[in-house]
Amino acid sequence: MSWQALTAQTCALGESPFWHPHEQMLYWVDIPGRQLLRANIYMGTVQAWDMPSEPGCIAPAASGGLVVALRDGVFRAREWGGALERITTLPYDTAVVRANDGKCDPAGRFWVGTIDEAKKAHAAQLFSIDCRQGAPVVECKAGNALTANGLAWSPDAQTLYWADTSSHVVHAWDYNLASNAMTAHRVHLTFTPKPEGWSFGQGGYGGRPDGAAVDVDGNYFVAMYEGARICQFAPDGTLLAEFPTPAQCPTMPCLGGEDLRTLYVTTGRHGRSAAELEQYPQSGCVFSMRVDTPGLPVNFFAE
Repeated sequence: MSWQALTAQTCALGESPFWHPHEQMLYWVDIPGRQLLRANIYMGTVQAWDMPSEPGCIAPAASGGLVVALRDGVFRAREWGGALERITTLPYDTAVVRANDGKCDPAGRFWVGTIDEAKKAHAAQLFSIDCRQGAPVVECKAGNALTANGLAWSPDAQTLYWADTSSHVVHAWDYNLASNAMTAHRVHLTFTPKPEGWSFGQGGYGGRPDGAAVDVDGNYFVAMYEGARICQFAPDGTLLAEFPTPAQCPTMPCLGGEDLRTLYVTTGRHGRSAAELEQYPQSGCVFSMRVDTPGLPVNFFAE
């Protein structure tokens, strides 16, 4: 099995990929590029949609279109390229915090994690936005983090995973989908911190946990930013496999394709060194490879 670049188009920082089963298209975002993107993988075509501010994450809506978390709020797009209708504003200072990793849970709530751009106040949080009864119900579900990432649910939705990338930790909770309650917090995975003074080309660092996905067996796939790999962990935290990536900075995996057995990963090139980009010239591309076990279908936003 080997990686293939989805298109030659690169992103500054690709994130939030999902496979749309009705459209048979792959969606993702370029955060600093302020774009939503989608690809017809059969035709090899990519469409880009400019956003007014940085998009952290997106999800498909059950009634069509998308839900989008921008720096300054959560918006509804009824159609590709259409108007952005504000759903809600999340309670954080947009001067130093923005939306980052997120997706919908199996009940249709949209979850948005944030990033503390100053990396000082541990101001990153995790929010759920429930629009199923009309007016949005916003809850802060976790916090005291620097960079929210790694959000995923087990196949039975009884375990919720969430990473704080900068701390090199993936957390887990018992989760009640009906009540939206998170209990029994524990540290699920820990990774060796980045050595002081480390730079590209040096050994001794395997990266830190960025975006994640779960397959039908409950295995947790996590992109290891600066580690040039995706790690696959069993539900008990055992490392099952490592997939070296053709970019030093993979950002988020998802499983898609008609049979959900294509592993996609977004990557980044923004701010990377000339030496790194020379070794990994396709940094910023979306890559795909085939895997044996299918993933879980994307969850749709409900309203």
